[in-house]
Amino acid sequence: MNTILPQDTIQWQTQEETVQDVIEASVHNLIVWNDDVNTFDHVIESLVDICEHSPEQAEQCALFIHHKGKYGVKKGSFDFLHPKAEALIDRGIQATIDY
Repeated sequence: MNTILPQDTIQWQTQEETVQDVIEASVHNLIVWNDDVNTFDHVIESLVDICEHSPEQAEQCALFIHHKGKYGVKKGSFDFLHPKAEALIDRGIQATIDY
């Protein structure tokens, strides 16, 4: 049996609205890049202070950064990650946020 729904029960959503929702809801990565300047201890201490990692988690991240050249140390919204990226940069650590 087919049921016909009244026209007012169908809600249309434009592509523009959908794209905006996806951008706002998307999860980004805070990426820390390897360099030849910062020590392991400095990177680990910074990840503990800024990203609220445990010392063990920060050490693992530092090893990934060293061996792979970069590593996503934190996930979240752009607004959540931006101050953390700025704080890492203020400490001389190269950090970016992916899109």
